[in-house]
Amino acid sequence: MRRSTSVLTAPEYSVRVVACSDDHRGWSAAEPVETFGLVLARRGHFRLVNGGVEQAVDVTQGYTQIPGLDQRFAHPSGGDVCTFVSVGAALWHEITGDRPTSTTVRIDGVTELAHRLLLRTAHDAADPAERLVRTVAAAARTSASDDGGAARTPAARASRTRLVVHAREAVLDDSPASHDLVSLARALKVSPAHLSRIFVTETGVSLTRFRNRVRVSRVLARLEAGDDDLAAIAGDLGFADQAHLTRTVRVTLGTTPARLRSAFTDGNA
Repeated sequence: MRRSTSVLTAPEYSVRVVACSDDHRGWSAAEPVETFGLVLARRGHFRLVNGGVEQAVDVTQGYTQIPGLDQRFAHPSGGDVCTFVSVGAALWHEITGDRPTSTTVRIDGVTELAHRLLLRTAHDAADPAERLVRTVAAAARTSASDDGGAARTPAARASRTRLVVHAREAVLDDSPASHDLVSLARALKVSPAHLSRIFVTETGVSLTRFRNRVRVSRVLARLEAGDDDLAAIAGDLGFADQAHLTRTVRVTLGTTPARLRSAFTDGNA
């Protein structure tokens, strides 16, 4: 079941938040894509086959919508909330340029912050078009390569994809085994060296950086909700202390938690 809420509507673009309460491991029927766009997860995670390419979708990885492709979905971990940004063909090409756009988009911290501020446009005086362009351009900049380093056979490629999907989901679900590489590798029944190498090849980042990226996403969510107790946030999210949280946020986003609070309060970023 899907529930859609409109955030922005203009002749050349629209933004809506879609809450999905599906909870099934099997794949849905194919759904054709009719418009250019971008889908960014805000909460939860699920799996997607987009134009024949299987991927995970979560706060660190979204996807583009390209007309003519078919999509299928699976929700083995329950419901989720995503932002659907639909863009007219002319504006899409003006923003992304002529280079091919991958169906898989890696969402770094800067892109996630742009996404969260886009959804706040109705609450402040920011220019909605500027925020939309900034979000789409940032996502296009971080588009991932579809091949991820070609595996020798389709079966080997599928096996690597499944391994990385399971590793990502363990981190996103905060499984105790995901807190370090060795424990996670044992839980997934592979060697730590193999998991480390395949994870970097498939995602472009190490498991440690991915884990920190997920933690920073949770920091953003807490700050956006008005939580200003950084010490408590650090303890809740697995940081060693408040200083560790601040350093990780600064490395990921190039700014401090205090400035992020101001961005969510007055819209200045």
